[in-house]
Amino acid sequence: MLRWLIGGGREPQGLAEKSPLQTIGEEQTQNPYTELLVLKAHHDIVRFLVQLDDYRFASAGDDGIVVIWNAQTGEKLLELSGHTQKITAVITFPSLESCEEKNQLILTASADRTVIIWDSDTGRQVQRVSCFQSTVKCLTVLKRLDVWLSGGNDLCVWNRKLDLLCKTSHLSDTGISALVEIPKNCVIAAVGKELIIFRLVEPTEGSFEWDIIEVKRLLDHQDNILSLVNVNDQSFVTGSHVGELIVWDVLDWTIQAYERNFWDPSPQLDTQQEIKLCQKPNDISIHHFTCDEENVFAAVGRGLYVYNLQMKHVIACQKTAHDSNVLHIAKLPNRYKFHLFCSR
Repeated sequence: MLRWLIGGGREPQGLAEKSPLQTIGEEQTQNPYTELLVLKAHHDIVRFLVQLDDYRFASAGDDGIVVIWNAQTGEKLLELSGHTQKITAVITFPSLESCEEKNQLILTASADRTVIIWDSDTGRQVQRVSCFQSTVKCLTVLKRLDVWLSGGNDLCVWNRKLDLLCKTSHLSDTGISALVEIPKNCVIAAVGKELIIFRLVEPTEGSFEWDIIEVKRLLDHQDNILSLVNVNDQSFVTGSHVGELIVWDVLDWTIQAYERNFWDPSPQLDTQQEIKLCQKPNDISIHHFTCDEENVFAAVGRGLYVYNLQMKHVIACQKTAHDSNVLHIAKLPNRYKFHLFCSR
């Protein structure tokens, strides 16, 4: 199930100055976020949402299908079927500038150990890769290098023709849980409690081979990392199973802010830089992030939390945005409109 929230025309309270944590709900008269639509088309858990353009977005999950929606009306446009097991990752891959057809491509990975490239305009399968030794759990595109990466038990680099350019050795039996690009041809992979930074090396006159080199490991999380987002040219943010939120410097990989989120039977505004994100002990996992220039939107348990990067604290929350855990959130082009979707 997808829940569509829309933000009003005013800023959420707390952006201009520090004020008590704003709870988003029907009882709140100044609520800047309002539920707009509930969308139903999937037959199992919905885990992923990606924006295709200003007018469309796609959802995917455990039923193995991709559904393309009209972002303005919520109308179902296409259903893409091709995987035999649940979908484990989804990204978009823009067409080359030189191509006559400017169709947006969608890449999907599945527990059936395949990756499929789809034409989002027609729903047609463009290509399929089925040579993986383990399930691909995350995908990312490096637009400047015009390559895409797949993360499973190892990290692989591919070109548009689906040629394997290079890969790492076996990293972990549990696999890479999240993957994002950062400056200087680097990517960050979340592997268990660790963040591993890799640098891609392009072919040169002296070497015609691509290479991927491990640069550094960051060991500051106390539990498995579930969420990872590159905010801007200065920062990226990670979230863990036990509710840790860490803001990192994207260039020197040092910690800018660390927040440990835990259950408090009497939640109140915390003046000691500690965020109380949840009400139940089993609702503290940070499942996913999305962001804008000022805020990180976090899916925590069944709720949505807005963390302001400048203030370094939560400025608004909706503790029960869904009937079950929120697994993914994504913004639409309008600054204060975004989608949530959950496990049922």
